[in-house]
Amino acid sequence: MRFMRVGPLGRERPVLYVDGRHFDLSSITADIDGGFLAGDGVRLVREATDLPEIDVTGQRVGAPIARPGVVLCVGQNYAAHAAESGAAPPTDPIIFYKAPNTVVGPYDEVLIPRGSTKTDWEVELAVVIGRPARYLAAPADALGHIAGYVLSNDVSERDFQLAVSGGQWSKGKSCETFQPLGPWLVTADEVADPQALRLRSWVNGEPRQDSSTKDMIFDVAYLIWHLSQYTVLEPGDVINTGTPQGVGLSGRFPYLAADDVMEVEIDGLGRQRNPLRNA
Repeated sequence: MRFMRVGPLGRERPVLYVDGRHFDLSSITADIDGGFLAGDGVRLVREATDLPEIDVTGQRVGAPIARPGVVLCVGQNYAAHAAESGAAPPTDPIIFYKAPNTVVGPYDEVLIPRGSTKTDWEVELAVVIGRPARYLAAPADALGHIAGYVLSNDVSERDFQLAVSGGQWSKGKSCETFQPLGPWLVTADEVADPQALRLRSWVNGEPRQDSSTKDMIFDVAYLIWHLSQYTVLEPGDVINTGTPQGVGLSGRFPYLAADDVMEVEIDGLGRQRNPLRNA
């Protein structure tokens, strides 16, 4: 199944997307959020037989998961991206947080921060947690805690992240609008293998990234298991699993500027298109 949230910012309504048709889920849940996932909402939707069909033409598409408790991110999880960043591949996952209020929809404007000269794009596979994960015994236990997968763009400001970081990355990751998600939350049963998905990105129609999740250093199951040893993952939490090579930090492409347009795509998870303007 594919879940969406449609409507003005802060007033989105929950929607089920099926083969080009849209169904209102308001009779089942007020929102697509951690409470919906923890309350067996996916099963309730699957068993529903009388959902009203709606027309969403012209309406804004919001992020498919309402404001998560945390947005956890994995850095340098593709060897080629680590290399273009000037770093050796990590021997343990690099973890950082983004502020949950960075989350925006897949077609919303992204704001270039004041003083920014190095705003960058990063297409990523994001995981949405469906069941609490705490001290999992092994990576094999992890996939059962996933509600679904989401297309993510881990937008970054590289000077904020690296030059004035103070030793951690969140300054360059938590600027407003720096976390486009969606258009869909695709349930885990529809993704046969999260390690066999093509990721791509474009700026102003020009190709930037083109890779596969098979090239991750630490796969999805390992990451969830690993994180559960250090923090409790709760329903609705979002995990960005890293980006492949081809970002502005590589020096091969210019950084983003006002009036540019970012596009990112992952097989089966949809495509985003975010115009940029100055904050």
